[in-house]
This record gives sequence, structure tokens and C-alpha cells, in this order.
Amino acid sequence: MKVAFKFAAVAILSASAFASAHAADYTMRLSHQLPASHHVAKALEQFAEDVKTNTSGQVEVQLFGGEQLFKGTQNHAAVARGQVEAASVVSLLWGGTVPEVQVFSIPYLMTSREKINNFYGSDAAKLLNEKLQQKGVTNIAWLLDANNATFTSQKHPLIAPEDFKGVKIRGLSRLSDVGFIALGAAPSTMPGSEVYQGLQTGVIDAGVSSASAVYARRYYEVQKYAVATPLLTVFQNLIVNPRWWASLPADVQAGVAKAAQSAEQTLLPKSDAVDPEGVAKLETVGMVVTVHTPEQIQALERVMQPPVIEEFQKTTADGQKLIEMIKQL
Repeated sequence: MKVAFKFAAVAILSASAFASAHAADYTMRLSHQLPASHHVAKALEQFAEDVKTNTSGQVEVQLFGGEQLFKGTQNHAAVARGQVEAASVVSLLWGGTVPEVQVFSIPYLMTSREKINNFYGSDAAKLLNEKLQQKGVTNIAWLLDANNATFTSQKHPLIAPEDFKGVKIRGLSRLSDVGFIALGAAPSTMPGSEVYQGLQTGVIDAGVSSASAVYARRYYEVQKYAVATPLLTVFQNLIVNPRWWASLPADVQAGVAKAAQSAEQTLLPKSDAVDPEGVAKLETVGMVVTVHTPEQIQALERVMQPPVIEEFQKTTADGQKLIEMIKQL
């Protein structure tokens, strides 16, 4: 199956390159794992249009979403090797290669509108961009996927720490799973594309994702309850191959960078409310939705944050430095 998948990917890439050979001076094939209805996928569609406009048609962005070319876990290597020019990689996947990015997985550390807005152009962002560069890719945008999470469940809502005891829950990353374990839950890390089946078959009891992803991936068909909370911040890193990036003339680079910055701005949170639009969508499809109060947030933070911080500091010498940078935003 892996061989067949690779041959299919090569065939698609070759066909797309041939088709666009006379359409633009440069082709930017961009792989991502998101369904078309996801809000970041839509932002990437607008990014493609903006790149075309900003470069006067010199760059054509070809989007390959929904893991058409590469699995989410393969996108980093594909860009670093030059198999594609670009990809959007969810920040949760960097744990094994760029552990510093997992600072965003510390529960309730950086989810406010003010801190997210201040992150762009900050010393923390510059340090993380350098870490990504060291792993063979150039990060040109921090696309906000979510500054919240939604716990979904079938038997009872997951509101207070005691509600999680014994629950088989979808894990997000090795680091964030430490917080769920502290609650007494049993996390099982899996990509968003596999959660629906896991919930349907009983492999897991509860899901965790952004409200928009819960809606886009239709978890509501197999889950009754949803609890929205500003648990963590998830980004999509828009990465490009450094050699391809360096081959672009300065004005073309500037046009692509401008489009990337516009995508960043589009996705910034409008308020500190926990995704009111996403919550409303879940309510319209019949889910019973709870939005955490400040007191309920503090109860979870007290249990989850300390062990996750302790574990994060073990992964990188820059751990405490990054935490302090984030706290000062």
C-alpha cells in the first residue's frame, strides 16, 4: 500500500507539474491534511489567489488537501527533500523533530487574543522559526488553527477534572497527553482523520479537536456532548523548501510573503470568546454544548498544566526560556 501510495503521489505531482509548465514561471505545490471545509483550508485557498495577484501570475499555488499527496506526518520530510515546494503542517506534529514548538501544547498557557496577536514578530516566533530552519524548512507563516479545543463525548459532558477519569480520549501529542493522564483519562493519539472511526467503533470514548474541526469531520454524528474550552493553541506552519524559496526573485518572494501575512491576519481571533461561531454550528446539528466558565478553566489548569510544563522542560534546553517568552507576550 505504501508503494502504491508513493507511485500515486508521484503521478499526481508529475501531471500537475506538466499541466502548469506554461501557466506560470514558478509552481508552488502545497500539501496539507485538512478537509476542504476546514477554515484553514479555506484560508489556504485565499492564499493561493493572493499569491497569484501579488506576483502578477508568476507563481501558481497548487493545493493538495485531505492528504492527497502525503500523510500529515510526511509533509515535513516531503518539503525538506524537495518532493513538494510547500506544506501546511499542524504544530502538534513537530514534537519529535522540533520539540520547542510543543510550547503551545501546554494547557491554557497561550490562548488569549492578546498573547496570540503579540506572538507574531516576537522573539519567541523568531526562535521557533530558527528551530524549524535547522530542520531543513523555511517557515513563512503561523496560521492559527485554533486557540481552543472541544471535548466531545457520548455518555456525559467532560466539564470538571473528575469527568475525565477512566475515559478513553483522543490524544493530541505525547506532551499534551501528559495533561490528560493527570486527569485520569487514557489518551490515544491519532490524527483528526481517524477520530470519527475511533469514536464510532468505541476505540475511544471521547474526541478532542477545535469546534470547527468537530463540525467539519462530523463527530456530532457519533457524539452527543461538546465542551468548548481555551485548552491550547494550535497553528498550521506554512513551510517551504529553502532551495526553492531562495530561487525566487526578491519581488516574487515579497509577493508570496505578503499573501502569507494576509492569511495570518485573516485567522487571528476576533475576541477572547471560545469560538462562538464554532459553538453555534455544533448546536445547530443537535449537540449539547457547554462553554467552560473561568472557574472551570482554572480547575482543569491546576491539574493539567504543572505536569505538562515539567515534561516540556525535559525535551529542550530552551524550554523555560520559551515559557517565559510566552508569559511576557
